[in-house]
Amino acid sequence: MIYKEAGEYKTIFYKDQGGSKSSVFEYISKLERKESFKIFKYIEFLRLNKGVLDEPYSKHIKGKIRELRVDFAKNRYRIFYFAFIGKHIIVLHAFLKKTEKTPLGEIKKAEAAYQSIINNPKLYV
Repeated sequence: MIYKEAGEYKTIFYKDQGGSKSSVFEYISKLERKESFKIFKYIEFLRLNKGVLDEPYSKHIKGKIRELRVDFAKNRYRIFYFAFIGKHIIVLHAFLKKTEKTPLGEIKKAEAAYQSIINNPKLYV
């Protein structure tokens, strides 16, 4: 978990249905060291800016879901997130973008995670 001062925003990584692990956190952690470090730095930058970053760092995807855009050499990583009640930023899904348009399947994964949180908010706040 990322350090949080009292009154500041908190970053939470979406946990899979069982609630015991976060596939998005594991995905980022398993990347090459420099890449994962940069992604976590961007997530921290997002937290320090209260979940609000403009392009080129962040882009609206659908509804309340936004993407954090982290480019590393030829790799373009996208991390879906949304700002939640009580100063929480929920990181929903991450993937390596290989096409010009964001694949619909990746958006659907983020939407499913979002709906899971909306239907069970007490698990996250």
